[in-house]
Amino acid sequence: MVIVIGWQVYDIARHTMGLKEAAFRLGIIGLVQFVPLFLLTLVTGWTADRLDRRWIARGSVALEFCCAVALGWLAWTHSTTLASLYVVAALLGVGRAFAGPALSALAPNLVPREILPRAIALSSIAWQVGAVLGPAFGGYLYAFAAFAPYAFSAILFAIAFISLLAIGPVRRTSLDRGPNPWAQMVEGLRYVRHNRLVLGAISLDLFAVLLGGATAMLPVFARDVLHAGPEGLGHLRAAPAVGATLTAAFFSARPLKNNVGLKMLVAVALFGAATIVFGYSRWMPLSLLCLGLLGAADMFSVYVRQSLIQLYTPDEMRGRVGAVSSLFISASNELGETESGFLGALIGPVPAVIAGGIGAIAVVFLWSWWFPELRLAKSFEASNSQSRAAG
Repeated sequence: MVIVIGWQVYDIARHTMGLKEAAFRLGIIGLVQFVPLFLLTLVTGWTADRLDRRWIARGSVALEFCCAVALGWLAWTHSTTLASLYVVAALLGVGRAFAGPALSALAPNLVPREILPRAIALSSIAWQVGAVLGPAFGGYLYAFAAFAPYAFSAILFAIAFISLLAIGPVRRTSLDRGPNPWAQMVEGLRYVRHNRLVLGAISLDLFAVLLGGATAMLPVFARDVLHAGPEGLGHLRAAPAVGATLTAAFFSARPLKNNVGLKMLVAVALFGAATIVFGYSRWMPLSLLCLGLLGAADMFSVYVRQSLIQLYTPDEMRGRVGAVSSLFISASNELGETESGFLGALIGPVPAVIAGGIGAIAVVFLWSWWFPELRLAKSFEASNSQSRAAG
């Protein structure tokens, strides 16, 4: 569904605008998805720690189901406009703002602590399989009929909602009902600010992906650089997920144990290098290879960051810390799309992607200096003692 929204925005804009102006409109999609998350971060984290996380997730999926139905109806009636796409994208941002902290905080309530890193990797496999199949199906379904990918998405959201209903009650540490909810909300921010290892990990991902947002420009590359059409766009969007899935499968069998911080820095540098080569590529197989490497490197970063946060954050704070992490992730993804779109409008889409890859590599060198805790982190066990000291 998300890939088709981006394609429709760019396609509608290109009928009346030039390449750079259409890239600018494409970048706005990321902005309208990020703003709700930014405004709701403290609230969503607090509710995930105060309310039943299962029902928060169910409500979020129900909202996403309604968005899919609305987009399908607009496509069926041939009344899709840029404004309607932006409104629905903002509503999707609201759904994701509540779903992210609730689902991430729920996982440790369902899985024993000693196997949580493996569970995180397995969960990532499930997510990435969808990310592999989704773009491909989205491209082919859109080529068949504009409403088809949204109708199919609505069916899948309905299945997801029913699946969430199957999760029974879970035991968890309750948040004290103190007199100052605002102080409870900002406690997650305070925890992340004082834990330099966690702060360094999530901020590294933020700025690297923010600068190296090649995926935001994929509709441009599919239509005007590689001339691959919506089907080719589906393959391009699936390629990072293929790399991420293989990486997650590896970690589910062989969890990372040594030099976790240094390896994370190397992976982010590889992310930047793959972005640069992709920007220069005019050959589809090479572009797909670069995107696969890009996805694998990003999965490595996600695995380390999620393991740190889930293992060494108290259960009563997981929702609020997860909301902060979701804010950083969304800032890197949605604002990365916005930055790429705006920079693409300024200097052109291809130079924007190349410059972003160079910037991601520069961030690695800066963070290895500003956050030596990252470079020196040997294992998750070492991170545990640092996390408790920060707490």
